[in-house]
Amino acid sequence: MKKDGYVTHEGCDHIFFVGFLGAGKSTLARNLGRLYHRTYVDTDRMAERMLCKSVKECFEQDGEDAFRDAETKVLEYLQTQKSLLVSCGGGIVERPQNCQLMREMGVVVYLDGDLKDSLRQMQHPEKRPDLGICDVRELYDHRRPLFRRTADYVIDIRDKSFAQVAEDAGCLLWEEGLL
Repeated sequence: MKKDGYVTHEGCDHIFFVGFLGAGKSTLARNLGRLYHRTYVDTDRMAERMLCKSVKECFEQDGEDAFRDAETKVLEYLQTQKSLLVSCGGGIVERPQNCQLMREMGVVVYLDGDLKDSLRQMQHPEKRPDLGICDVRELYDHRRPLFRRTADYVIDIRDKSFAQVAEDAGCLLWEEGLL
């Protein structure tokens, strides 16, 4: 709805950024948040605060299911918030319930890239518990269809600089009236 030249949104209207490890979800949410004066959050950081331990520690001490439970609780909490840019952990799409929650609360943007691009961009791979529990190629091949199925919008990040990806995302979301 337009009011005095500004777009105002009713209800929960988050923008969720999903994609494989190292796709740039957190950086994109943070930079778009600064540019468009929207609050950004990171589901992994929120889950870490909730659990009082890092993602890696949770995987090691409590198992993946405990972390996925925390992700779901974070999404349920986000239902009480408004107009957030949300960077999601790479495995958030592992649970259909999480995908449904994101779709109910806003739109999902999938940053789609090649595995080699993600691995090149990844900072601190030692902190990525998913990389230690299975073959990275298998994980990528398993999650890619989950991301596609969940996404309302897909942004191809292959062979693009971060500035190009940010511009593509900003333009798309602005044109759709979402920013």
